[in-house]
Amino acid sequence: TPAGLAILFDCDGVLADTERDGHRVSFNRVFEERGFDFEWTVEEYGRMCEVGGGKERMTAYLNGFNGYRTSGWPAGYESPTTESLTKGLPDDPRRLELVRELHARKTALFQELIGSGVVPLRPGVLRVVDEAIAAEVPLAVCSTSNEAAVRTLVETLMGPERYARFSFFCGDVVPRKKPQPDVYNLAAQEMGLDKSECVVIEDSGIGNQA
Repeated sequence: TPAGLAILFDCDGVLADTERDGHRVSFNRVFEERGFDFEWTVEEYGRMCEVGGGKERMTAYLNGFNGYRTSGWPAGYESPTTESLTKGLPDDPRRLELVRELHARKTALFQELIGSGVVPLRPGVLRVVDEAIAAEVPLAVCSTSNEAAVRTLVETLMGPERYARFSFFCGDVVPRKKPQPDVYNLAAQEMGLDKSECVVIEDSGIGNQA
């Protein structure tokens, strides 16, 4: 095994264009199912990706992130017990329950979408993965996305043999999401490598900050 080398991939936008054609589409389907009067355009969602994590992203949007969603929370959620947030999520129990419900449904829709093969891998990904496997270079995916969704994507689009060679560090596995570096620090620690020995492949501003 090459000494002191591992490749840590982000998932969304790196392995596949899942942000625009997967997550955004799934979020909008949930909004439509619930009868909400808004949807995320490609441009708008791109800006919302400055917020790491789907639950946190919806919370920021409904609170008026970057001037969006100025009409506030949906009917029935306009008067919380508190406006305060903890780690980007509402402290108000009903608002917290809402974003968790929306995110759980969105994850299920996203997995269906990925399982259908609608969203392909980005060009060159399999070549890099196969060359790394051949050279016995450890591989991992480090993502703010739900772990089940990330695993579904890798196994569906890369196949079970490649999937088995990956470690996964996803979702709420760390208390602070990107742009904090916690998920990459955890991966290095768990894989027995120094941070300087890891090659990170990212595509977003918050990911590169991490």
